[in-house]
Amino acid sequence: MKKVALHNLGCKVNSYEMDVMQQKLAEKGYDIVPFDAKADIYIVNTCTVTNIADRKSRQMLHRAKAKNPQAVVVAVGCYVQTGGEQALQDDCIDLAIGNNRKKDLVEILEAYLEEAGGGRESEVSGRNEISGRNAGLDGESETVKGEDLRLRKTLRSTTVVDINQECEYEEMTLTKTAEHTRAYIKVQDGCNQFCSYCIIPFARGRVRSRRMEDILEEVRGLAASGYREVVLTGIHLSSYGLDLRQKAVEEVDFVDLVEAVHKIDGLERIRLGSLEPRIITPENVRRLAALEKLCPHFHLSLQSGCDETLKRMNRHYTSGEYYESVKLLRDAFEHPAITTDVIVGFPGETEEEFETTRAFLQKVGFYEMHIFKYSMRRGTRAASMPGQIPAQVKEERSGRLLKLEREQSRDFRAYYIGKEVEVLFEEKKVQNGQQLWLGHTRDYVRIALQSGEELSNCVRRVTVTGFLTDEIMN
Repeated sequence: MKKVALHNLGCKVNSYEMDVMQQKLAEKGYDIVPFDAKADIYIVNTCTVTNIADRKSRQMLHRAKAKNPQAVVVAVGCYVQTGGEQALQDDCIDLAIGNNRKKDLVEILEAYLEEAGGGRESEVSGRNEISGRNAGLDGESETVKGEDLRLRKTLRSTTVVDINQECEYEEMTLTKTAEHTRAYIKVQDGCNQFCSYCIIPFARGRVRSRRMEDILEEVRGLAASGYREVVLTGIHLSSYGLDLRQKAVEEVDFVDLVEAVHKIDGLERIRLGSLEPRIITPENVRRLAALEKLCPHFHLSLQSGCDETLKRMNRHYTSGEYYESVKLLRDAFEHPAITTDVIVGFPGETEEEFETTRAFLQKVGFYEMHIFKYSMRRGTRAASMPGQIPAQVKEERSGRLLKLEREQSRDFRAYYIGKEVEVLFEEKKVQNGQQLWLGHTRDYVRIALQSGEELSNCVRRVTVTGFLTDEIMN
């Protein structure tokens, strides 16, 4: 029985896919061990959304090879999808698998182990069809075990398996997760937006939606297994159903899907992943507000509060339109949690543009903001734009927004002091000899309760008495 260690980087879609890969490995009899343990096989589900994500992906791959130089190190996902020859030249990677083949991980791994004997002598690779070329690889292709696993000899010993993003949605089904209370459900992949700073359409391909009945079947199974909460997630969640409608497969959109999930017995909470503000229309908000299981926690991606910056980013809305979406949600839901992403230091961002963004963030008043310093991504339009911002300027602007974020988050949470809230408890923590149960409200505020009871996966109503300490929060 081979020991396999897995490590995930990046978004909730990656987390879902990692859960499925781990599930498949366990079902085939592999012994799943912690990533810090010595293993025969290390699998790193990589991310490439920023340069920092690339660096972290490389670091984890190198850490795995250092832990056991004889192990097979498998790099999966976005970093190897977009890294091309540069990624293949990394001596730590034995096997590289693109995003659309994660569902075939076990079959690919076993074919590799059989053909290569688990060693690094084998020189096989697959076509990189994202760019319509072989990424500098050569050799004859062959089919392994009758499966469509294209292996091709390369100039070195890394193996890359058939990266192709023009296919249909790659079906994966989850029956259990690492968490015991909340399950992330991937409902679509890919993005058609091509924001000028973003590499993800090249890493994930075009929009591909999962059939609604396949989603509902998975959610029914998880609800029957005791999961009380699901989070619907995707690369560009708001585009769910776009391709199905264009191909006349199903006449469904994202709100149709949420309404269908809401009808599933046993499920108590539905959360939504990141949404585009344009999906927040009066009609959609009316339909969502009628769903009692829907958690009033909305992550609306902003990126900038300055219209000129938004244009350069190729975002398809204005700050005014964004603000109207927020107002619609606040009119329909009592004290909804609005969270967002903001990029500081985008090429050409003047001090005046930054101040416009800062003032807009102050005006909206978010529960949480994820502040990112602009990271140049090779292959995107923004990488060649004039007016690249010095690192120290980005750092200073980021610091100002982080201060604002802390103030706004505290203001949002202060609203609940003295109020009774519903909490789904998820994990136990012992601090100073006391047993604490940690969980989240419907709008994703973290709550701690001192109790000797067993509260895992239990819903309780509690009265909030004050703020959590940093020690508990972390």
